[in-house]
Amino acid sequence: MLFWPRIRWWWLRNNRRWTVRRLHAGSDGAAFVVVGAVQTMCGKASCRAGSTETDEEDPIMTISPEIEAQILRYYHVEKWRSGTIARQLRVHPETIARVLAQAGLPGIGAPRRPSKIDPYLPFIHEMLARFPTLTASRLHAMACERGYRGGASRFRAIIACHRPRPAAEAYLRLRTLPGEQAQCDWAHFGHLVIGRARRPLMAFVMVLSFSRHVFLRFFLDARMENFLRGHLGAFAAWDGVPRVILYDNLRSAVLERHGEAIRFNPALLDFAAHYRYEPRPVAVARGNEKGRVERAIRFVRDAFFAARTFADLDDLNAQADAWCRGLAADRRCPEDQTRSVAEVFAEEAPRLLKQPDNPYPVIERVAVKAAKTPYVRFDLNDYSVPHSYVRRTLTVLADPDRLRIVDGQAIVASHPRSFDKGKQIEDPAHVQALVAWKRQARRHRATDRLAQATPASRTLLVRAAERGANLGSITASLVLLLERYGASQLDAAITEALERDVPHPNAVRLALERRRDDRQQAPPVALTLPAHVQARDKAVRAHSLETYDQLRKVGHEEP
Repeated sequence: MLFWPRIRWWWLRNNRRWTVRRLHAGSDGAAFVVVGAVQTMCGKASCRAGSTETDEEDPIMTISPEIEAQILRYYHVEKWRSGTIARQLRVHPETIARVLAQAGLPGIGAPRRPSKIDPYLPFIHEMLARFPTLTASRLHAMACERGYRGGASRFRAIIACHRPRPAAEAYLRLRTLPGEQAQCDWAHFGHLVIGRARRPLMAFVMVLSFSRHVFLRFFLDARMENFLRGHLGAFAAWDGVPRVILYDNLRSAVLERHGEAIRFNPALLDFAAHYRYEPRPVAVARGNEKGRVERAIRFVRDAFFAARTFADLDDLNAQADAWCRGLAADRRCPEDQTRSVAEVFAEEAPRLLKQPDNPYPVIERVAVKAAKTPYVRFDLNDYSVPHSYVRRTLTVLADPDRLRIVDGQAIVASHPRSFDKGKQIEDPAHVQALVAWKRQARRHRATDRLAQATPASRTLLVRAAERGANLGSITASLVLLLERYGASQLDAAITEALERDVPHPNAVRLALERRRDDRQQAPPVALTLPAHVQARDKAVRAHSLETYDQLRKVGHEEP
C-alpha cells in the first residue's frame, strides 16, 4: 500500500510528475482506483497535477479540465465529501474548494457554529442603520446592558463585518470657460531651520481651472498677509485676475459658516473688492470641488519638491518660478492632450480681468509694547527703539524684508526683518543715546554685548570673578579685542584661554596673536579719528530745490 505523504516526498525529491488514471465501473456507483506512476523529468518546465504534458511558459501549478470534471462528478453524482475526493485524486483540499467555488457552489468548510452575538444582531443592525458611525465600543456597552456577555475584541471584529458600507459616489466632470475660475490652497512642506528658529515651510498654490497653469510661492507661515501676497504674485505672473477664485474653508477666507450662511474674512473681502473678483468657498469637507488645485499640489510634491536642494527661501522661490514657467507649463494639458499648458494659457490670458493701477497694500500690522528696556518683541525677535519710548504701546508695520515701528504717524525705528529666534536687532544710535543718558549702564551694556557676540566670555568672567579680578577692566579689554578681531576669532581665543585655565585678557590676546601669525596676516591697527572727521561721514539729506523754482517764477511775474 502506498501512503500519500511518502509519495509526495518522493515526488518532490526526484522532481517527477504523477499521472493519475482512474477507472470507474459498475452501474451501482461503486468505484475502484488504479494508480500508476509515470516518471518523467520536468527540467525547467512546470508540472501540472494530472497532466502528462509540460508547459515551459506557465510556471503556475494547475489541474487539467479532466480532473476538474472528475471533482464535480464525484461531488454531485457520487456524493463524495471533499476530503474523500482530495485523498483519492491526490489533490490538495484547497484545490477541491476552489474548483467547487468556481462552479457556483458555496465554499467548503465547517458549518457556522452558534455565537453569543446572534440574538443581538437585529438590535445591532437597527442601531447601525440609524447611526452608521456609532463606535463598536459604544455598541458593546449597549449590548452588555441588554445581557450580552461576550468579549469586546471579538465583538469589534464582528461589528466590522456587519457595519454598512457607504455607497460609492459618482462625480461629474466639470469644465470651465477661459479666465472664469481659479482654485487656491495652502500646502505644508515640512520645516525650514533659520538660525535657532524652526519655521513651517508653507506653499501657496493657485491654478487656473481652464489651462491648468500653476503658480507656486513658498512662505514661512500661512498668515493672512502671506495669503494675500500669494494672490498678488499670481496676478502679477498671469498679468490678470480670474473672475472667481475657489477657496477651502480656511480661516483666511471663512471665519464662520452654518450651511449656506458664510461669514467671510473682512480682509479677504476688501482685497477681492479691490481686484473685482468673487471669492467662493467650497462645501465643507468636499475637497473634490477644488480637485484641480489638490492635484496641482500633488504634482508640486512629486515633480518639483522631491529631492530638491536650495540655499534659502529666496533661492527656493526662484527655482519655483522657473519651474512654473518651464516644466509645469510644457506638460500636456489634461483638457486637451494635443496642446501644452502654455499654449492653452496663451488662449486664456486675454480673457482674464485687468489689474487695477494701484496694487493692494499688504503690510502686517501688530500692536507691541516696549517694556523697561528699549526693545519691542515681534515674531520671536527683539528690535530696538529709542529709550524715550519705553513702557509705551507702539505699532509694528512689517513686510518680508523690512520692519518699521511707528507711534501714531511718526516712524520711531526701522530695521531689517529677521526670521531667526531670540535675536536682538539694534540700531547703534538707540543704544548710544541710552548709554550717554545713563552712564551707569555702560558696563552692563559691554557685558551684554560680549555675551551676545561670544558666549564663551560668560564663563571667562565667572572664573575671573572667582579669582577676584577686576571685571570692569577685563570687560573693557575684551570689548576692544572684539572690535579689532571680530566675534568668531575672539570666541575661539577665549575658549583656548579657558582650556589653559587662564581667564585673563592677556591670554586671550596671545591666542589671537598666535592665530594671526598662523594665518600670516598683518596686525590690526586701531584707527581713532577726531569728532569733526567722523561727522563728515554722516548722511546729509539733500534740500529740495522747489523753493528756488518758486522764487524764480515770482521774479518773472513782477513787472
